Amino acid sequence: VQLQASGGGLVQAGGSLRLSCAASGLTFSSYTMGWFRQAPGKERELVAAISWSSTDYADSVKGRFTISRDNAKNTVALQMNSLKPEDTAVYYCAARIQGAHVFGFWGQGTQVTVSS
Repeated sequence: VQLQASGGGLVQAGGSLRLSCAASGLTFSSYTMGWFRQAPGKERELVAAISWSSTDYADSVKGRFTISRDNAKNTVALQMNSLKPEDTAVYYCAARIQGAHVFGFWGQGTQVTVSS
């Protein structure tokens, strides 16, 4: 299984970024996909997740971030709007087989930096 994340960068507060993750080596539609982030000195946290039929968001990003998936292209995206400096972190794409409790596959991180 390979997860390749892209789309990070530097943006001013209030701006937008779109992260994308391309998955291979798995039956994509059978997996819940998630985006996590880890800021310096902080624990990794789940930002958003999407299964076949539902989405879930961290309270800190509700109304600003949108997760989506394209099962035909094996991709998952995270649209991030109204970015804040506290959104600065390394963002990771992850996959969890339906029914599992943990995300077992991880991509490399992509840096998102929001300047004030």
